Amino acid sequence: MKTLWRSLALNQQGLGTSPVFGHGAAGALHAIEHLGYVQIDTVAVIERAHHHVLWSRVPGYEPAHLNSLLREGQVFEHWFHAASCLPMRDYRFSLPLMASVRDGHNRHSAQADATVMRQLMDQIHLDGPLTLRSLDHRPSTVKGGWWTAGPVKHALNRLFMQGDLMVCERRGMDKVYDLAERVLPSGLDLRVPAVDESARYLLDTVVRAHGIVTWAQLLHLRTGQAIRDAMRRALDERLADRSLVPLESATLPDAYVDAAALGRAIPTASRTVRLLSPFDNVVIHRERLSGLFGLDYRLECYTPAPKRVYGYFCLPVLFGNRFVGRVDCKAHRRERRFELLSVHVEDPMPDRDLDEFRPAFTAALQALARFCGCDRVDIGSASGAGFLNLTQ
Repeated sequence: MKTLWRSLALNQQGLGTSPVFGHGAAGALHAIEHLGYVQIDTVAVIERAHHHVLWSRVPGYEPAHLNSLLREGQVFEHWFHAASCLPMRDYRFSLPLMASVRDGHNRHSAQADATVMRQLMDQIHLDGPLTLRSLDHRPSTVKGGWWTAGPVKHALNRLFMQGDLMVCERRGMDKVYDLAERVLPSGLDLRVPAVDESARYLLDTVVRAHGIVTWAQLLHLRTGQAIRDAMRRALDERLADRSLVPLESATLPDAYVDAAALGRAIPTASRTVRLLSPFDNVVIHRERLSGLFGLDYRLECYTPAPKRVYGYFCLPVLFGNRFVGRVDCKAHRRERRFELLSVHVEDPMPDRDLDEFRPAFTAALQALARFCGCDRVDIGSASGAGFLNLTQ
């Protein structure tokens, strides 16, 4: 039964047998709308997380596509459970968070000087969009000078988080800020949702994206009794109308499955290998990942080097509908060299599976290298790779 559940979950994520979101920029938009968000991360050991996630699902995806969608007002940047790119159609569900920041009831409310915020708003109003990098570190009448990187950065972030400013495009990883009123598409629904509507939106988003959900996943990094109570009411509604049914699993407690997805024919998982981002939507909730797929995964780039087990930036390895291990890689873009540092295959495979895995893994490694702008895969003395009989 767990094989069926895994295939269902992966199909809902767009990681099944064939692409479901389309190609290029249009496919990227479809993917973001279906998944609900794509997490933004600045770590560039491989390709940055938001691009890696979309590339894993959308044939022909290029990093420029996401910036095009941002400039066109099809997507926007804000906070989901982390910094994220979200569908513009869902903008109003970020309004309660923005209001809590503005009212000073959120951790993003701290460390912002009101004078700096006012002057920034005035400058952007008069001069147009700007980046933090573009600002002068000019002296001012405020003692000590306010036009310095620290105060300005905090003020920009506060104005962004409370919705006065929006990111209208990216120049590299630099955010270009403009007034929200100049970025938001005309006719966009700006009604502030009540807590029960927000809970139903969050529940429907997670169910649509994952097919199988847990109570802990639904409330991942959501705080406050009000949202917990509203989520319980929303879940009870779905259980009562049988659109969700409880999942009986010893390893995945308090879990529920989308009845409609369960009723559809689920294709047999393809025997391809995918090297996923550590911030991929399918792996980001670690307890669910462990309970459903049996992978105990932790990202170790924040762990002191002597305590790392698998490597600085290990990627989860998906083979068919099984997570079979992880690989540590690094893209040396200036040298156009993609380095394989280590391979850890933890899910034992019979010889027949291993014979399929070797070429599929090599193909996945080469494809990821090309996406990172590298035309050479350097296997060198990568630990754990000997049994794979890899060739460059």
